[in-house]
Amino acid sequence: MVTTADYLRLHFIVFLWGFTAILGMKISLPPVEMIFFRTLLSAIGLGIIVMAGRVSLDVTRKDLLGMLFTGALVAIHWIAFFGSARLSNVSVSLVGFATASLWTSFIEPLSQGKKVKAFEVFLGLCVIAGIVIVFSFQHSFRAGFLVAIFSGLMAAVFSVINARYAVRIDSRTITFYEMAGAAISTALFFPLYARYWASDGVLKLAPTTEDWLYLLVLAGVCTVYAFTVMVQLMKRVSVFFIQLTINLEPVYGILMALLIFKETERMDLRFYLGTAIIIGSVLAYPFLRRRYSATNSR
Repeated sequence: MVTTADYLRLHFIVFLWGFTAILGMKISLPPVEMIFFRTLLSAIGLGIIVMAGRVSLDVTRKDLLGMLFTGALVAIHWIAFFGSARLSNVSVSLVGFATASLWTSFIEPLSQGKKVKAFEVFLGLCVIAGIVIVFSFQHSFRAGFLVAIFSGLMAAVFSVINARYAVRIDSRTITFYEMAGAAISTALFFPLYARYWASDGVLKLAPTTEDWLYLLVLAGVCTVYAFTVMVQLMKRVSVFFIQLTINLEPVYGILMALLIFKETERMDLRFYLGTAIIIGSVLAYPFLRRRYSATNSR
């Protein structure tokens, strides 16, 4: 049974995630190195919580490999998300990421062998309309926007996977293994990254004092706390509704970015019109779902 407290917790988590893009811009490390430290610190933090709470880490070999792999998907999502912000800005990154609900509307029912609901497809098409409008506003931001859309796809995939784990495995155990998988996969990617993409072929693995402060907030509050609570909520709230609510992340993030970065985050009318259409799908979902449920219960 979903409660009002569940919805409030969900929105608070989304607010925290909207803040991560701003933290990512404040950290001087490139996205790949930043994600390595974020996931490593998160895994250590979760390890302490798991030991203190005497939470069992016993899982089957299949589940262990599955969660480690899911962690790699999480790492790809975060690298793409923060990378898109560097290629464009925070606002563009957040709006592109909001396409996760579109991907989820297809991935979730298909993975469960169910029919795709017409109203969810409709909302997904609304998101596409918003994307088209946003995409037309400034050519220089297109690369960042495409990378952000890819980050949304990765978010949809690992969210659907996590919903399956959440019904039978403790959320802290899931998050620990996934953060460990994200850190390991990022570290394994370092040689390839250093050879082809890193600036001057050198990894930047020496955070400043200010970087460490932001990384601790990013790992402790925006990852360990937020990720664990989100996995708990997946036991009661549908993945699609969670992804639609996460579409509010651009609203929170853009408002904070405007306050902090000011002129670099100001866009033209088309950007805000497209964003409004995307966010409107969030507000429409509860009403359409209630109507769909009432019609099919007769």
